[in-house]
Amino acid sequence: MNKSLLFGLAMSLCLSTSIQAQQKRLSQAQALGTQASLTKTMNPTMGWSDGTHYIEMDSKERKMYAVDIATGTRTAYTPPPKSDVNVMIKDKDVYIQYGKEEAKRLTNNPAEELNPTLSPDGKYVAFTRNSDLYAVEVATGKETRYTSDATDVIYNGYSSWVYFEEILGRATRYKAFWWAPDSQHLAFMRFDDTKVPMFPINGSTGQHGYVEKTRYPKAGDPNPEVKVGFVPTQGGKVVWADFNEKDDQYFGTPYWSFDGKTMMVQWLNRGQDNLKFYSVDPITGAKKEIYDEKQSSWVDLDFDGRIEYLGDNKHYILKSDRTGWAHFYLYTLDGKLINPITSGNWQVSNLLYTDEKNKVIYFTARKEASTRTDLYSVSYNGKNLKRLTFGDYTHQVQLSPDGKYFITTYSNVATPPKRTLLSNTGKIIKELGDSKADDFDQYIYGKTELIFIPSEDGKYQLPATITYPTDFDKTKRYPVVFSIYGGPNAGTVTNTWKGTSNQWWANEGIIQIAVDHRASGQFGKEGVALMHRNLGKWEMKDYSTAAKWLKAQTWVDNKKLLITGHSYGGYMSALALTMGADDFDFGYAGAPVTSWELYDTHYVERFMDTPQENPEGYKAASVLTYVDKYKGLLRIMHGDMDDNVHVQNTIQLVDKLTNTNKHFELMIYPGSRHGFGPSKAGHDRAERYRFYYQNLLNKPVPEGLIK
Repeated sequence: MNKSLLFGLAMSLCLSTSIQAQQKRLSQAQALGTQASLTKTMNPTMGWSDGTHYIEMDSKERKMYAVDIATGTRTAYTPPPKSDVNVMIKDKDVYIQYGKEEAKRLTNNPAEELNPTLSPDGKYVAFTRNSDLYAVEVATGKETRYTSDATDVIYNGYSSWVYFEEILGRATRYKAFWWAPDSQHLAFMRFDDTKVPMFPINGSTGQHGYVEKTRYPKAGDPNPEVKVGFVPTQGGKVVWADFNEKDDQYFGTPYWSFDGKTMMVQWLNRGQDNLKFYSVDPITGAKKEIYDEKQSSWVDLDFDGRIEYLGDNKHYILKSDRTGWAHFYLYTLDGKLINPITSGNWQVSNLLYTDEKNKVIYFTARKEASTRTDLYSVSYNGKNLKRLTFGDYTHQVQLSPDGKYFITTYSNVATPPKRTLLSNTGKIIKELGDSKADDFDQYIYGKTELIFIPSEDGKYQLPATITYPTDFDKTKRYPVVFSIYGGPNAGTVTNTWKGTSNQWWANEGIIQIAVDHRASGQFGKEGVALMHRNLGKWEMKDYSTAAKWLKAQTWVDNKKLLITGHSYGGYMSALALTMGADDFDFGYAGAPVTSWELYDTHYVERFMDTPQENPEGYKAASVLTYVDKYKGLLRIMHGDMDDNVHVQNTIQLVDKLTNTNKHFELMIYPGSRHGFGPSKAGHDRAERYRFYYQNLLNKPVPEGLIK
């Protein structure tokens, strides 16, 4: 070998050694995220003040500025009040406040009012009191009572629990009434929980404790009987929409027409495989069917709806996954399909802006890759589809109010977030920020990669993000933490920067991985629908495939694979240590469902049908079925007042485990709901540290880590 080549190799080796020597590991504070590292703060963008100024929050000053997109000039910005009028509950009564004036009291009643809502014309405030519906006239304080039949099981304008949790959404705070845009009518739902079984939730405080009684329909139980009613604002007889409340059915969030003359009511059968939209006349209650969708698996009701009404008052845009992939469709108000706007084996996400003048929509979708989100535009007629974002990144987009510009904050697993301003044609106007720290290259840290693991049957490439230990050495063997959620259409694998949240365990020599199964949404509704009538089957099969893949790697300790998750992820963790116990060694399960007949009707039956219709499916999906296969070590945590996944689930699993003399760990958090709350968070975190160090790292928890 010639001398110059030898010299070059020697210099290269010295340089490489020098660079490694100069690099440093993240400190404890940096790895735990309590001290900045790897990235620096970018001032958050808070939206737009108008078409040419975006709003930036100065992180140091804690002040907002409007930034001119052309010049970059910043001027102090004060958000306009959402309304000059504010309605509120104070001392259990309804108050109204105009600007900075003193709040005016509108009601004076010992019973508490809930969900005060101002009418569009500002003349009335509707609310519920003791589960009946009222309104008060702002000018005079005159109250109008619209309903008078409320009891402990009948509620007017106030949701039954299963509607609050699964259909209308927790953000409603049980509100189930809606003002017409012309303020002439109120629409509301009436719930009758008479036949819905009561489930007791026991509180243990004080000498005698107490009981919360919730009408909670579990799979196969009777649901609440629901009616949709209309009342004139001035008062009068309730007009009921022409549905039979005795039918087994659900109603989704309704939508008033632009002029208040009709209301679009979403109807879904108990089996949840047939969705219909009806146009209902609030004067007569007569209904007209305007949309009918059937799927062999199920049809989802979305909290935020699936319809965007257009300003021409003639059309709406519908989002549906009826083809196996979520797409947009253009309809007339009377339900006539004009044309699909998007199509193909990819999924739309959110409709962000509709340019009605040019008949173009702007939307996000997972088209280039299921693990990434991009911004697109397309004409109403489905032509001229264009990707507006760039690169192999996941983009978070903020469109200007007129749709002419947008800001994207983008990243991938290897690239910290950056921010760029673009026009609505995708032309880059200027770079706005880069969060990569100036000393980024001075650190060594656990690298994250996006990988794909082939499914056992070869039909799918399962996406995964894997973070390797700092100083990863393929000749060594490392324990693995496998973090999951696992529910239908609820994937967690994205091609985004992960920050330092995983760096503590990377420093300690743990591999961390997240994997999405075939029904996670990565493969459209086509994939999700595979879960119909068999929850647990495909998730566990694909997770076990990933576990086998991991344990086949020379750099994985095949006796130290831990799976962890909460809620549905708790279910999967418990199932992994029973059904999948040959592949997993440890489980850390929070608030698990352990048998699906113990969860609510609307969620479970969407996927499983009823226990009466699908007894074998429920048995096959239950953790309790596989307790005899349990091995390894499972830790279970549950709040004793969880009103979502009842602690009953954990108790029944504990009963089975103790009856068969199985060793496990259990932590009950008193007074906690589905999350454990700030008072218990420190203990939960400390116990996780202890479990990982003891079982995966075989060493004590470092001094000072637990405070």
